[in-house]
Amino acid sequence: MTGRGQGSAGDLLELVRSGRAITRGALQQATGLSRATVGQRLDRLFRAGWLREGAGGPVDSPLGGRPSITLEFDDAHAVVLAADLDTRHARAAVVSLSGELLAEHSGTLVIEDGPDVVLGELGRWFAELLEKAGHRADEVCGIGLAVPGPVDSESGRVVQPPMMPGWDGYDIRGRLARSFTEHTGAAPVPVLVDNDANLMAYGEQRTSCPDCSAFVLVKVSTGIGAGVVVGGSIFRGIDGGAGDIGHIRVGADALCRCGSHGCLAAVASGGAVARRLAEAGVPAASGADVRDLLTAGHPEAAALAREAGRQVGDVLATVVTLLNPGVLMIAGDLAGTAFLTGVRELLYQRALPRSTAHLDVVTSRLGERAGLVGAGALVVEHLYAPERVEERLAALGV
Repeated sequence: MTGRGQGSAGDLLELVRSGRAITRGALQQATGLSRATVGQRLDRLFRAGWLREGAGGPVDSPLGGRPSITLEFDDAHAVVLAADLDTRHARAAVVSLSGELLAEHSGTLVIEDGPDVVLGELGRWFAELLEKAGHRADEVCGIGLAVPGPVDSESGRVVQPPMMPGWDGYDIRGRLARSFTEHTGAAPVPVLVDNDANLMAYGEQRTSCPDCSAFVLVKVSTGIGAGVVVGGSIFRGIDGGAGDIGHIRVGADALCRCGSHGCLAAVASGGAVARRLAEAGVPAASGADVRDLLTAGHPEAAALAREAGRQVGDVLATVVTLLNPGVLMIAGDLAGTAFLTGVRELLYQRALPRSTAHLDVVTSRLGERAGLVGAGALVVEHLYAPERVEERLAALGV
């Protein structure tokens, strides 16, 4: 076990949740604890409502006997709230502890209106969603939020976000916790904030590719960002800036929203494609408009999306060479055939064959729900981590 000692209640819960040990005997064997000690620590988890007994398992002894009772994480004892903000649109959901979306809402929410307005409105959405899902506010154990900007994971604050004016350094956690309380009357709950591409990658990797030890997701919508999951954990860099590939310089003259010229996002994002279409007389103002044109089979939109894919693929050749992922997933407004074709053309042309020999280049499986699933999973993994389990059990008095 880890440095927490002889196998805490949190360690036992982690073993059960991961499926590595799901009977009392297996827990004894995995931890080296006595039967009585395992029983005492499991009793705390039962009293908290976090564990339940399942069906009997197989009989291991050749002499027969009663089957061992299996142990299961009880995912019905609480729910999580999750939200995913884009620049002009948002999604929110009530999420079960196992990742199922129990109730969902999407609508217009303009990030430029500022954090006080946006987070206040999210609190109202959450209250309505809980009623729709048939859950009480006091059943909520935490809130996860995905935002379109770099996040310092220690503080939960965005750091110099190009697409989030007025949000830099703002106390998102505190405001969203207050908004939840204002609209539901419940006590504040923990709030976790992370970059949207990070949480999309986390949701997709856990759901679609759980055995992939190096996973990269690239979101191409209003801007361009990447999420990296290595060994089952989000790789954020030293202060949340990892994956910000939209601001890699590619030698063009176009002015980016960050104030620099020549960023990848300025020439190959959904917003950039929309501007080029508008200049050609095709009505388009956003990545979502480009997505609708692509869905309708618009030939000029498809040609520009493929060209954008080639520009992104050129950058991704370096990313793939550096990280050697098993899966490269394309998500966001441009994640369709035309863009993916362009990515593959340049990626396989520029990257060494060794880097792409075992690489799958695919599009999003969860679609617009990826950020919500990832945000929910982030909260669950945080709250049920072994060291936090001990703190929470003590607070419950069990």
